[in-house]
Amino acid sequence: MSLPLPRLTRFALFGALFAAAGAPLAAYIGPGAGFAFLSSFLVFFVAFFLALFSFLAWPFRALWRLVRGKRAYKKSLTEQVVLIGLDGLSPDLAEKFMAQGKLPNLTALKAEGSYARLRTTTPAISPVAWSSFMTGSEPSKHNIFDFLSRDPRTYLPDLSSARIGGPRRALNIGRYRIPLSKPEIRGLRKSVPFWKILGENDIFGTILRVPITFPPEKFKGHLLSGMCAPDLKGSQGTFSFFTSDPAKTAKAEGGIVVPVEVKDGRVETYLSGPENSLLRKPVEMRLPMRIRLDKEAGRATVEVSGRMLALKKGEFSPWIRLTFRPGLGMKIRATAKFLVRSLEPHFEMYVTPLNIDPEKPALPISHPFIYAVYLAKLLGSYITLGEANDTWALNEGALDEAQFLELTYANHREWEKMLENALAKTRRGLVVCVFETTDSISHMFWRYLDGGHPALIAGPREAGPKVIEDLFVRMDEMLGRMRRRMRPGAALFVMSDHGFKPFKRGVNLNTWLRENGYLALKGGARGDGEWFKDVDWSKTKAYALGLGGIYVNQKGREAQGTVAAGEEAKSLRAELKAKLSGLKDGEAGATAINHIYDKDEIYKGPYKDNAPDLIVGYNEGFRASWASVTGSLSPKIFEDNTKCWSGDHCIDPACVPGVLFSSLKLRTNTPSIMDIAPTVLELFGLPKPAHMDGSSLLDARAAAKPGAAASPAKSPLETAKPRGHNRKETKRKKR
Repeated sequence: MSLPLPRLTRFALFGALFAAAGAPLAAYIGPGAGFAFLSSFLVFFVAFFLALFSFLAWPFRALWRLVRGKRAYKKSLTEQVVLIGLDGLSPDLAEKFMAQGKLPNLTALKAEGSYARLRTTTPAISPVAWSSFMTGSEPSKHNIFDFLSRDPRTYLPDLSSARIGGPRRALNIGRYRIPLSKPEIRGLRKSVPFWKILGENDIFGTILRVPITFPPEKFKGHLLSGMCAPDLKGSQGTFSFFTSDPAKTAKAEGGIVVPVEVKDGRVETYLSGPENSLLRKPVEMRLPMRIRLDKEAGRATVEVSGRMLALKKGEFSPWIRLTFRPGLGMKIRATAKFLVRSLEPHFEMYVTPLNIDPEKPALPISHPFIYAVYLAKLLGSYITLGEANDTWALNEGALDEAQFLELTYANHREWEKMLENALAKTRRGLVVCVFETTDSISHMFWRYLDGGHPALIAGPREAGPKVIEDLFVRMDEMLGRMRRRMRPGAALFVMSDHGFKPFKRGVNLNTWLRENGYLALKGGARGDGEWFKDVDWSKTKAYALGLGGIYVNQKGREAQGTVAAGEEAKSLRAELKAKLSGLKDGEAGATAINHIYDKDEIYKGPYKDNAPDLIVGYNEGFRASWASVTGSLSPKIFEDNTKCWSGDHCIDPACVPGVLFSSLKLRTNTPSIMDIAPTVLELFGLPKPAHMDGSSLLDARAAAKPGAAASPAKSPLETAKPRGHNRKETKRKKR
């Protein structure tokens, strides 16, 4: 997808800034998405005139919408559908806490309407599942199979959801490289989201932070991008940690550690920014930062980007606006939060990843472009990074557990405000909001649910087992608040894309492949280099990449393929499937892999060839090891997971179903996440498109137009109908 801006912006500043291989994909290790930025002045010059035109045309558009709107809702069963996504909400715990009386709002929703465990996708990975949610189709129709995909020409990973590249044409003048064309900003998810279909039928939608919506697509509604929207450095979230403690200056996964020296109560350092690709030889842009410590008062004064920040130890700052200047009068805006963790005996300060400033976005993060600005002006600045909650900062000790929770719930409150605004402004149509709070906290605190978890034994014990319970209670309370803001008769869905299980043991598939003769190393190499640095492709038959994918090194497809396409590749897949299914971890005395899925057996869509040849269904307690995800080999196939990231769902999808609550009576015999899209379309009176694999969950009675059925009992949709409709229906019958 190219930028939705006119030709005028072609002469704005463009740059493609790619994160180094190995930069974190949040806690799913992977490369950054890359980054492209625009001239703020020209973007807002265009945006201003678009907004002015929109304002002047408003009376005519409002009249047209009124006429079209009556027709649009003529066949609908309800005028408002609200869908709240709680990423990763576990049905095991939801059912447990409901039985204990701790989730009254979810319990009431279940009693009023429906509840079921929701079948997830294969694999059970968030970008895959949410893509199937929005398109109603299986993965080989929407082209998302993992967080990562691989380039068969180089064997290196790419972010699966988006591609960001530099301009094709540029002019070199002295030390500068002036772009003469747009950068490439292209979404890789295929198929059509159901809200776009609604928009084509004049039903408005507000879509907030649904994963895999970056870059934002044009449709008749508002959208703010979610998971996979990058930070200003082009990664999926790179924090900064400043310390004068020599024991903490080692490289940190997921962040930048900056050693500092305290002299006379002062620190001279810098804040690392994006690369300046306006230069012919790009270099990292840095903001000088001066820090004055006041140990007696328990605070520090930070001077950065022309601002003076008074920071009290242990308290997060609000969002601070920062400006990078690549040259030629250009500015790139970012926002970040600062936290002084310690003043003595050593100075320590944490800075969040550099977020794209929503008030002056450096690239499109919303549709329309001005929508992100509108939210910031109305509600205040907010986090724009897709992987919002800094799980790696907790993994690496840059934040403690209490600080991680404080920051995570602060992000959550921002999203609540956005949802409240959407419910107030979108009185007819669709409202969707996905909260990643449930997923992030479950990942990081699941170890407290299991006293024998390696991560609990090896790591900190600060928060305790009540963190997860408190999370569920908070989400239940939020649901109650949102229901009170919904219009009467609106249809409500609360769902998760998958559940959760403990992640105790990591499995290095590449180590297994090497030990069993399928993967070869270069002479003298140990195999611990990231991204297959040590692999001898001329002697390799198969390799693993990502959170559950195995690829055949196939001739004519991979650059140095060794296995012939057709029967030879098919035979190899069958051989690997037979050997890996039921793989045992002798040390743990448990089965590590339940099942291996062959792509030819589970996928039928046009993008099947982009899928991993085999998908690994790990057993509960196991997952791809951290090293395996990045193409690195470990000395052992199995190893303990000692990170705070102690719960996961990237396993056999049968083990981690999601949840589905609804205010409507639905068919609840094994519903699938692919069923949500056709269900919403039917609620608005629209047929299921041919590309959708899911089916509507409305039964025959519920799908009947209110007033048209001769059934003695009212259908659930009748009771969900807006009050005004029922009065009109009664008058019509009397006449």
